[in-house]
Amino acid sequence: MAVVQRLYRVADHVFGLSLPAEWEAALSNYAPFLIEEGDPLFRVEILEDDYTPPANLEHVYTDRSDEDMPRIELYHEGPDWLFGVSKWRDTPICCYIAASADFSRATLHILPDCNDVRFAIDNAAMLLYAFATSGLQTLEMHASVTVRDGYAQLFLGHSGTGKSTHSRLWQEAYPDAWLLNDDNPVLRVLPDGEVRVYGSPWSGKTPCYKNQSAPVRGIVKLSQAPHNEIRLLRLPEAYAYMLASSSGLKIVPEMMDCLYETIAKTIQLVPVYGLECLPNTDAARLCHDTLTK
Repeated sequence: MAVVQRLYRVADHVFGLSLPAEWEAALSNYAPFLIEEGDPLFRVEILEDDYTPPANLEHVYTDRSDEDMPRIELYHEGPDWLFGVSKWRDTPICCYIAASADFSRATLHILPDCNDVRFAIDNAAMLLYAFATSGLQTLEMHASVTVRDGYAQLFLGHSGTGKSTHSRLWQEAYPDAWLLNDDNPVLRVLPDGEVRVYGSPWSGKTPCYKNQSAPVRGIVKLSQAPHNEIRLLRLPEAYAYMLASSSGLKIVPEMMDCLYETIAKTIQLVPVYGLECLPNTDAARLCHDTLTK
């Protein structure tokens, strides 16, 4: 089976994938980020094999999310890491990610009965990207991002809160507004103090894979309500919502120290609001007018 080596740049961070050539066609979401050369932060070798984890692994924890979300089993393999990922919370593991202690190298073992190669590759790449960039003033966010007038707005909230809906309402209210990413944008605090958000190859259920970026004008935590009301959040509130919306391995103190620092810098540089809202264009206009006043 022919193998291809590919490099991608996301938010100016480079990573590499080594995979069977026949699978590359399934990864059209990565095409806008493809580059010819660069120095990767991490590399992933992707295999389809009947991998069996060692019997003496140390189980660290199980990340069980909503029923319609993946389950992740985390193990220590000596100083290294092993992640088992299932597509849904209560389904069998479909792939394993064996990663070095510093997350610079990994092997993705896709099990023969896995029926979604792209799911396995996306989850491996997202996990490793979040971990490998955590010390670089970078946050992999769970958010929807809309851009207008050259500035980006990040909408945060639990799954089902209405992040995608609110982005769509912005586009209905303002035809020149456009969607940068609908699930997993990357936020960076740059050396000059600018907070910038970037598109990524990962955008949830919405196919939006733009290799573009914009400075962040504001961050908005959404919650459903029978009214439209917005307020500036106090720093502790903003910090808590940002932490809940960013990806990181929270059992690694050094990694979390870096995430804490990046979040603290972000909320000092960019206002964070709480928006209680209905799913209507009035909510989008209220949000827009507050962020742009």
